[in-house]
Amino acid sequence: MKTKRLTVAQATIEYLKNQHVERDGETNEFFAGCFGILGHGNVAGIGQALHQTPDFPFYVARNEQAMVHAAAAYAKVKNRLQTMVCTSSIGPGATNMVTGAAGATINRIPVLLIPGDIFSTRHVAPVLQQLESSTTQDISVNDCFKPVSAYWDRINRPEQLITALPEVMRVLTSQSQTGAVTLSIPQDVQAEAFDFPCQMFQKKVWHIGRPRADILLLERAIQLIKACKRPLIVAGGGTIYSGATEILKKIVNRTGMPVVETYAGKGALNYNEPQNLGAAGVTGTPGAIAIAKDSDLVIGIGTRYSDFTTISKSAFQNRNVKFININIAEFDSFKHGALPLIGDAKAILEELDSLLLDYKVNEDYQQLIEEFNSSWDTYVSDIYTEQNKTPAFQGEVIGAVNSFSDAEDIMICAAGSLPGDLHKLWRTRNSKGFHLEYGYSCMGYEIAGGLGAKMAKPESEVYVLVGDGSYLMMSQEIVTSIQEKQKLTIVLLNNDGYSSIGSLSESLGDEGFGTYYRYRNEETGQLDGGMLPIDYVKNAESMGAHVIRTENIQEFKAALKVAKLVDRTTLIYIEVDRKKSVPGFAWWDVAVAQVSEKKAVEESFRLYKENKKKQNYYM
Repeated sequence: MKTKRLTVAQATIEYLKNQHVERDGETNEFFAGCFGILGHGNVAGIGQALHQTPDFPFYVARNEQAMVHAAAAYAKVKNRLQTMVCTSSIGPGATNMVTGAAGATINRIPVLLIPGDIFSTRHVAPVLQQLESSTTQDISVNDCFKPVSAYWDRINRPEQLITALPEVMRVLTSQSQTGAVTLSIPQDVQAEAFDFPCQMFQKKVWHIGRPRADILLLERAIQLIKACKRPLIVAGGGTIYSGATEILKKIVNRTGMPVVETYAGKGALNYNEPQNLGAAGVTGTPGAIAIAKDSDLVIGIGTRYSDFTTISKSAFQNRNVKFININIAEFDSFKHGALPLIGDAKAILEELDSLLLDYKVNEDYQQLIEEFNSSWDTYVSDIYTEQNKTPAFQGEVIGAVNSFSDAEDIMICAAGSLPGDLHKLWRTRNSKGFHLEYGYSCMGYEIAGGLGAKMAKPESEVYVLVGDGSYLMMSQEIVTSIQEKQKLTIVLLNNDGYSSIGSLSESLGDEGFGTYYRYRNEETGQLDGGMLPIDYVKNAESMGAHVIRTENIQEFKAALKVAKLVDRTTLIYIEVDRKKSVPGFAWWDVAVAQVSEKKAVEESFRLYKENKKKQNYYM
């Protein structure tokens, strides 16, 4: 057998750059490059290997968590058919990636993490940044990745790499098991040389198939659909990842079946399709909530039924409701006691389409759906209408961005009060235009995610909508966007603190405690003094961004036009009214204190008990 003498790190990069994926006859490289921050745990290993491999691009990030977010956003835009590697040093560099890993795994997004690790020989111990244990020597902080990884391995000998890397690719390219994959490589092992088989570095193509559902279960699903009176489709992220949006449109246009969209599934239909009821669940539209309540058959497509989608298991109130779940993941397909159609969403919908040619919902139901769609569009138009008040209303800021952006542009968000408003109000015009990380709703994702999305689709304008809370969590990838000439338009909405949790706190009777950016009051001892003097504009400017400070909605709209002409990342700043928000139409299960000295808390607990009565088990 012919061999090639390489270090473990060199062999890893050489292997990764030769991995490809193929779906529907189209083939592409699976890895588009590597984000990293180099330190003593990876500089002489992975860092050296990347240095001598210029055809595998290396991107310097400013925060390890952020680079995982960027890689995940890249993979999401690419429908999970391409991703990035993320490498860090040992210790804090590695553990900084844990949060990003959790987000990728929760959202079923492929990202490969290669953190450095302590010496495999154990001769030099405790090494700098090593966590010691008195019960075992076979542990490091990298073991923290185990519960947040779809696959985890540690390479203690060079030859282990030969069998480990194919397992890494098996999980990353699995449509049902994918997520963050962690390959922990000790710093001494990274630099160790070994005679690897040359065959290991040949071009490898991983086929992304389109598994079809069991034919007997498919026939039963058809019987359920034809027997139901008030069907409802819940479109999740898998609808988009599988490329099933066109066949979904064809089916619902012909049958009249209504569709509600999860955060990940928003964009499965354009907003103006008559069957589109818009946002599902806790942040849903009135039509989506009303139809879900009485539906006798729920067809989930590529959804994992989060509590936001199911209104904490209270959305579906019909005692005889049944479920059909179309999902590539067996785990998700069985949820709610559903009839499981396990397989690719596009392939299964194509088969359902051919078997439902004579099926339509009744005219009264179809008319009701279209009326809900139309009335909500009117409601959104009213929200979008310029109100000319200072501070501005968050809804009209969303409307300004949505109306100004082109159909193929991308909007990014993740946390705070913005996601709920965006889920209800954003008018989707393509399946990739609405990019919300809401499986983990991780503060700090926005700007890093915007960078990844822009790298994945450089021809599109990327609008990052971020609140002041998330901005302060993680804004430093502005520097990376400047360095890589990946222009973002960042819309920073300042509401002086944590508006979303503040509103939730008030609804629970806690008066927004601890959610404002204020000085500590020397008289009360509480954080209820004056506002903190944070200048976000100067902060962004110091990182190289072009900045525009706006005072009202007219200035904001003018700034959008200017920003589009600027050739580098631009931040538009606007203050918004914290107290004014888009109404919510549903309940969410957040535990309330059962006893309190405050009357408001007692009243909140009374309402909580009433809402808990609506929750169901679906068997």
